[in-house]
Amino acid sequence: MAESMAGLKRSCRCTEVTEANVGQEMTLMGWVQKSRNKGGIIFTDLRDRSGIIQIIFEESDCGTENFEKAERLRSEFTIAVTGIVEKRSGAANANLKTGTIEVRAKSLRILSESEVPPFPIEENSKTKEELRLKYRYLDLRRPDLQKNIMVRSQVATMVRQFLAEEGFLEIETPTLIKSTPEGARDYLVPSRVHPGSFYALPQSPQLLKQLLMCSGFDRYFQLARCYRDEDLRADRQPEFTQIDMELSFVDQEDVLDVNERLLKKVFGEIGGIDVTLPLPRLTWKEAMERFGSDKPDMRFSMELKNVSDVVKDCEFVVFKSALEDGGSVRGINAEGQAGMPRKKIDALVEYAKGFGAKGLAYLAVHEDGSYKCSFGKFMKQEELDALVHAMEAKPGDLLFFAAGKNKMVFDVLGNLRLELARQLDLLKKDDFKFLWVTEFPLLEYSEEEERYVAMHHPFTMPMEEDLPLLDTDPGAVRAQAYDIVLNGTELGGGSVRIHQADVQEKMFEVLGFTQERAQEQFGFLLEAFKYGVPPHAGLAYGLDRVIMLMVGADSIRDVIAFPKVKDASCLMMEAPSPVDPKQLEELSIAVEKTEEPQEN
Repeated sequence: MAESMAGLKRSCRCTEVTEANVGQEMTLMGWVQKSRNKGGIIFTDLRDRSGIIQIIFEESDCGTENFEKAERLRSEFTIAVTGIVEKRSGAANANLKTGTIEVRAKSLRILSESEVPPFPIEENSKTKEELRLKYRYLDLRRPDLQKNIMVRSQVATMVRQFLAEEGFLEIETPTLIKSTPEGARDYLVPSRVHPGSFYALPQSPQLLKQLLMCSGFDRYFQLARCYRDEDLRADRQPEFTQIDMELSFVDQEDVLDVNERLLKKVFGEIGGIDVTLPLPRLTWKEAMERFGSDKPDMRFSMELKNVSDVVKDCEFVVFKSALEDGGSVRGINAEGQAGMPRKKIDALVEYAKGFGAKGLAYLAVHEDGSYKCSFGKFMKQEELDALVHAMEAKPGDLLFFAAGKNKMVFDVLGNLRLELARQLDLLKKDDFKFLWVTEFPLLEYSEEEERYVAMHHPFTMPMEEDLPLLDTDPGAVRAQAYDIVLNGTELGGGSVRIHQADVQEKMFEVLGFTQERAQEQFGFLLEAFKYGVPPHAGLAYGLDRVIMLMVGADSIRDVIAFPKVKDASCLMMEAPSPVDPKQLEELSIAVEKTEEPQEN
C-alpha cells in the first residue's frame, strides 16, 4: 500500500550528497534502480534525475517494520528514505558520482509500488524504439535521455540570457494564423465560429517577426513552436522548436556576428566544445563544387574534382555524352582504398543509382602504379594518366567518377562522399566543424509547377549587384541568404529581407504571382510595408538539431520529451485518433470514408 510523504521534506537530490555530508541525517526520494538482499543486509540503488546513491538497510538500524518493507523493494518502486550518510564500508564505485559514500537507512516509506517495467530502465537501451516510445514516460527515466532533456533546458535558458543581454526582446507570436501555402504543407485547424474557414499552424513565425520589425521592436527572439506536415527523417518532426530571431537596421555581417558569439557561448559553456571564431564560410557555389552539398560535412576532405576538361576529348561514351549534353564529369578520391573488394564497390554503385546515377566509373591505382579501371578499354593510357594526375591520386587510392547534369552529379558524389566516410569511420561525433554557407541561389526552377520558386521564401533580398538579372536571368540571381551548418547538418538559416516595395513586387512577378494572388496571401504584410519598414534580417535554428549534435544523439527523437514516429503519430497517446461525431458537426466537417481498393 502506498504511503504518504507527509512530514517529510527531501534534503537534496541523490548525487548532491557528498563526503562533506558524512555523519549528517538526510532524506532522499526517488526510484529503486535495483535492490539486492544479501541476508540480513539489503543494498538498494536509489535513482533520481541527478544519478544514483547506494542505500543500506539493516534491521538493527531501521527496525523490523522498515526492514520488512525494504525486503519488498523492486525496480521502479518510488520511495523516501531517511538515514545517515557514511563513507562506504566496501570498495568505492568509480562509476558513480556518489561511489565513495552510502546512506544507512533509519526509515523507509514506499510512496508508490511499480509493476515490472516492460523493459529495463538503463542507459543505451537495446529495447526496440517502438516499445520505448509507447511507454515514453518510462523511457524518459533512463539517465542518458534525462541528460539530453536537461541539456536542452540549459541551452534554452542560456539562449534567452544571451539574447536578452544583446538587446533582444522575447515576444510570443500566435500559433493560429493564416495559411500561406508557399512552402511545406500546412497543418490546418478548422474554425467553429467561421464554418468552412481554417487557421494554419505556423511553419515558422516568418511574416509575424517581419511585422514586429515594422512595429519598431528592433530586436526580437522567440523559442517558437512550429509545424510542418511533411515526411519525416531522423532530424525532422511534424512539430519542432525554433530559436527564432529578427534584427532591424542590420546587414548580414551583424546577424552572423551575434550568432557566432551565441554558438561559441552555448557550445563552450554547456557542451564543453571550443568554437574558434570567426567561423569559416563558403559560398553555395563553392560548397557544391567542392563537396556536392549545400550542407557539407567538413570533418573530412575527400573533395570533388571537376575533370571535364581532362576527359573532354576521350572516346568513353558515358563521359562524352554527358559533356555534349551540357553536364560535367567529376570524381572523388577514396585515399588508400584501392584494395576495396569488388562486392563493396558494386554496392557503392547501387547506392549511387539511388541518387539518379546510371552507374559509377571507378579506377584503382595499385601500389605498383598500374590501374584497375572499369572504363580503361575506352581510354588511352595517357588519358588515364592525365585523369589520375588531375585527381591527385597516389598508389593505393581508389577513384570514383560520375557524369551527367551537374545537379545529379553533385547529388551522387555528395552522398557517395558521406557513405564512404561512414564506412571508413571518418565521422567522429566529438569533432565539431561549423560552417556558414552564403550566397544561395535566390530561385530554383520547378519542373512540376513550370515556374521559378523561392529557394528560401519570397521575402529574401537578392544580392544588390544581381538585381538587374531578375529580368534577364532569374536563375543566376544570388540571395543574401545564409545557413549555419555543423557536421553536415543544417542547424539553421536566414536571410536579409526585402524591404523595398519595388523589389518585392518584382520578386512576386518573377515567382508568377498575380497582384491579386500576392494581395490575397500576403496583403497584411504588403500593407504594413507602406508605412515605413526598416531594413531587417534574421535567422532561425532548429533547437532539436542543435541539441542532437551537441549531445551526439542519432536522432532528434532522443532530445525531445514526447516525439512522434515516422508516420507523425504518437505511440504513447495514440494520436491522431478519431473524434466524437458531435465535435465534427460543430465544426461543419464531414469525414468521407475512403474505400479500400478491391484486389483482383
